[in-house]
Amino acid sequence: MSTAGKTSYVGLLKNGIFGENPVFRIALSLCPSVAVTNTLKGGLLMGIGVLCVQTLANVSVSIVRNFVHQRIRLPAYILIIGMWVTAINLLLEAYAYSLYKQIGLYLQLIVAFAIILSRAELFASKNKVMPSLFDGLGMGMGFLLALLTISFFRELLGSGSLFGYSIVQTKPVLLFVLPAGGFFAVGLLMGFFNWIDMRFFGGHGASGASH
Repeated sequence: MSTAGKTSYVGLLKNGIFGENPVFRIALSLCPSVAVTNTLKGGLLMGIGVLCVQTLANVSVSIVRNFVHQRIRLPAYILIIGMWVTAINLLLEAYAYSLYKQIGLYLQLIVAFAIILSRAELFASKNKVMPSLFDGLGMGMGFLLALLTISFFRELLGSGSLFGYSIVQTKPVLLFVLPAGGFFAVGLLMGFFNWIDMRFFGGHGASGASH
């Protein structure tokens, strides 16, 4: 692989994590970002699920992009996303049933996540497999990072615990485990990510890779 190719792929990863972070920068899929992040475990499991589906969907869409008619591309992409969500659900049910019982319902909701369909349409349908793979990885890692960050602060401040283990003995701020507290935490962290972008990337994101 050429040095230029390596730089481009690294740029795609950075873009998903910082420049166009799905939650903190482009504000997509905010409802699941609030619904499952009142515990760190919930945020971790949902983030891993989205990472897997985003990457697999991007690669699949890139492979079939020249065979799908423009008029039916969006339904076709939704079918591809649904296929991977179903496959992951079945694998978990067969080989990790205890984990499936915890996140099976959440995984099924991934089909409707705006970030996955938007990357399939905006990036994977216009690029080759390897760039689409790294774009999916970057966006999935960015979503995972966002959910971990939100759920870390929400569980610590709202329950005084992490992964269910008591950490802080002071009285918790119950607001943070409520939906309103989730949106409040997302707003504060959005501001922080915008500051990082302005401070280190001059307000142009961290992409460095052409779309």
